[in-house]
Amino acid sequence: MKERSVVLRILAFLGLLLLCWLPLAIPIYSLIPDANTASILGTLLLYVEFLYLVRWWGRRFYGEPRVFQRYGFVLTRQNGIEFGRGWIVGLLGLAVLFGVETVFGWVRWIPTEMAIPRLVVEAILVGFAVGLAEELLFRGWLWDELRRDYRVVVATVANILIFAVSHFLKPVSEIFRTFPQFVGLVVLGLVLVKAKRRNQGRLGFPIGLHGGLVGGYYLVNVGQLVTYTDAVPSWVTGIDNNPLAGVLGVLVLFGLSIVDR
Repeated sequence: MKERSVVLRILAFLGLLLLCWLPLAIPIYSLIPDANTASILGTLLLYVEFLYLVRWWGRRFYGEPRVFQRYGFVLTRQNGIEFGRGWIVGLLGLAVLFGVETVFGWVRWIPTEMAIPRLVVEAILVGFAVGLAEELLFRGWLWDELRRDYRVVVATVANILIFAVSHFLKPVSEIFRTFPQFVGLVVLGLVLVKAKRRNQGRLGFPIGLHGGLVGGYYLVNVGQLVTYTDAVPSWVTGIDNNPLAGVLGVLVLFGLSIVDR
């Protein structure tokens, strides 16, 4: 398999993952009436199978007994420190974003009706889960496969585009309406690839940065802590109130890309 092109290897891996997941996922989505619960269980199952499959994949085709170490995911003090720093940088980025919007009167803060401790715990768990899962997938396994065949520039562009496209699968009409979000996803992908490379291939900082952004936004969005005043067009603050789909959010991401130097 390692002699095959990277495109065939990626398709083969994803096909194998899907083949392992579907027989168990179909009963979950069919028998569990609550769609949210079914989605959580189905996603958790998919991720667990992904972890087992990448270990088997690394040993079987590349002779890599410690494939997670190759990906940069190791439980070391250095990775832990970088994870914490990344999380803080992500939260500070969101603080700058909403701070600017508050100063200019683009958003107004409102009290939440949710229990704050529970909301904070949920935000931390969601941020950590999403950051860990997506960075292992995109900056771990996918980056490794791309770098086996391509030089850094090509691998970077491919990684960014695959990351952005995979998060932007929607009807054509919605693609045109929310296109600024695609630009935001491209910039976010660039930030995360640069974070991995600047930290000598370790995933601690990218996981923390991704998790901090997701967790912070979860806190504000799910807690309904702000309301937009519509003082400026939505493409400035974000279409559908999504910071990634706005000029200000993209500028903040560009700022984050130069923080970890």
